[in-house]
Amino acid sequence: MALTAITREINTAMGSCELTFLPRVSIDTALAQQQHQHYQSVLSSLGCEVVVVPTEPGLADSVFVEDTAIVLDELAVSLRPGAASRLPEVAGVERVLKQHWTMKSIQPPGTLDGGDLLRIDNIIFAGLSTRSNRSGIEQFQHIVAEYGYSVTTIETTMCLHLKSAVSEVAPGTLLINPDWISSSAFRDYELIEIDEKEVHAANALMVGSSVVCPASFPRTIDRLVSRGIDVIPLDLSELQKAEGAVTCCSLIYTAP
Repeated sequence: MALTAITREINTAMGSCELTFLPRVSIDTALAQQQHQHYQSVLSSLGCEVVVVPTEPGLADSVFVEDTAIVLDELAVSLRPGAASRLPEVAGVERVLKQHWTMKSIQPPGTLDGGDLLRIDNIIFAGLSTRSNRSGIEQFQHIVAEYGYSVTTIETTMCLHLKSAVSEVAPGTLLINPDWISSSAFRDYELIEIDEKEVHAANALMVGSSVVCPASFPRTIDRLVSRGIDVIPLDLSELQKAEGAVTCCSLIYTAP
């Protein structure tokens, strides 16, 4: 089945992005654009139709499009990012999705970032984080329950998002940083622990039978390769300075 990947252009205001766990350092916007274009090219090579949503003035974090929505098999849900500066990002993505999907949305006082939602088949793990609150998760749980999805809440205090600490790298197999999140909620899955010296390495993007990873985590990549996983390493140094990772730069789903 055909995959669609929604992405969004690098914003010239990216240097003033929201940061929670990382110190602010200078971001080379031109290099970030080159790295992001390569990321888009890789998605295309993996069979995705890449849909690029134009950015808008002042939306510093809008390249991290995953936080604005989640697309399930039956519907799409517009989310409500926990950083107030990011709320205007939602409308542009929603305009694209509503052309093809039934839309539901998270309402105030709920907040919910897509980076806090890890879907594995009909189970969705939701991170209770600095960006996603109980109201947002409870609203989401109510929305998706009628479509047969269950939602498990996991408190996330050591990192920005749930998927900063755990992501799917093969069917039934998760990449995890056990120092940032308890592995007890994932006892039904095979777990691959990141290398302890690469604390940000747990965020990986599975596209079909391949996994996209930042090239800056070679030890963790070696662990994935040793398990027979096809890994595509990418240089995303400038996006990483903005507390970004490979999952948050796209919204990937099977076209309706």
